[in-house]
Amino acid sequence: MNDRTGHSLLDRRLEVELARIRAADLYRVRRAVSGGHGVDIEVEGRHYVNFCSNDYLGLAADPRPAAAAQRVLARCGTGSGAAALITGYDVEHARLEEALADFLGRPRALLFSSGWAANLGVLRALLGRGDRLIADELNHASLIDGGRLSGAEYVRVLHRDIAGFERALDALGEIGNRDGKDEKWERRTLVVTDSVFSMDGDVADLPSLSQLARAHGAALMVDDAHGFGVLGANGGGAAEHFFPSPSGAGSRSRVPSPDIYIATLGKSLGASGAFVAGSEALIEYLIQRARSWVFSTAPPPAIAAAACESLRVLRAEPERRQRLQDNIRRFHDGARQLGFAAPDTPQSPIANPATPIQPLLLGEAARALALSRALFERGYWVAAIRPPTVPAGTSRLRVTLSATHTAMQIDGLLAALGDALQRLPAAA
Repeated sequence: MNDRTGHSLLDRRLEVELARIRAADLYRVRRAVSGGHGVDIEVEGRHYVNFCSNDYLGLAADPRPAAAAQRVLARCGTGSGAAALITGYDVEHARLEEALADFLGRPRALLFSSGWAANLGVLRALLGRGDRLIADELNHASLIDGGRLSGAEYVRVLHRDIAGFERALDALGEIGNRDGKDEKWERRTLVVTDSVFSMDGDVADLPSLSQLARAHGAALMVDDAHGFGVLGANGGGAAEHFFPSPSGAGSRSRVPSPDIYIATLGKSLGASGAFVAGSEALIEYLIQRARSWVFSTAPPPAIAAAACESLRVLRAEPERRQRLQDNIRRFHDGARQLGFAAPDTPQSPIANPATPIQPLLLGEAARALALSRALFERGYWVAAIRPPTVPAGTSRLRVTLSATHTAMQIDGLLAALGDALQRLPAAA
């Protein structure tokens, strides 16, 4: 029902809630970018240096993936037209899946439209009532939602608390009734974690989690969205970093760990979509049962071609990862000189320096928002991360580094940050 102003009861309630969000300095806005989405970015006619993108290797604006996409656009058009099980599966999709599997040393890979779709699809396909999911409390929202929607018992463990994971696994029963069916299933248990945590930049202890999972008959699932392309001797991600193959990335001779490996194409590869890599049985089962894959239109073939070219560049140009690590160290050392604590001190605002995610903790949302605005006025785009994305009292600037940032740009950000901090009112 509408009132005399034409507003519905729903609208009036939403307007009250929006006002509350604004008053708490939690309101979010979009800014439309013109042109490429690389390090140098244009917004409303003004140029900025971008320090809040996940384009870690600088491939989102690289002309080679764009050229690969254009070639396939001319041949295949703009869309796939259907789900992959109907007519949407293109040779470009098959080529990318094969290239990803080869690079990671896995038997198979399966493309999804997004990382969110991949995580929900896997968890809902593999888990049901009677099963258990043991998860880090700071996992990505897609892992949290996928676990809750699966119907499995959801056991949340304190962040990176290996003893907590062990206690949760020790408490498991062996037999459960799954999906309300009469037959007995061996209870399925998944240990699920991010590799690099998206708001803190720290890294999960995958070797300990893998050992615990195997000792308890559980499977380990890792979302390596922020590690793929960055970590590992060859850019194979957290799995390669912690479980290197004697032959390096591209060798399928090793026993894969984790059991279920998920990463995105929209971060280090600068494209769009995601994939799951694992055993032949896992991928075939997901093709049959992952609803977010079965019932989604396949990604455009041109995007798959772009991602495949980005993967080729990643493999051919290891110097990109070296430049990224150099940039991470440069920013980290400069931020420490500004008074931010080193990563090995308690409650450090600087994350693990081996990852491109470098959060600067500021506490209250208003303080983080004010500093973000001050940097924006100086030509640097650094997003303020506030609740509900992070817990109350831990609002921050999330600085992310790219291989294509220059030393001058990083030093300029540090100088602007130091100047803005001096002008920022003291914390309450």
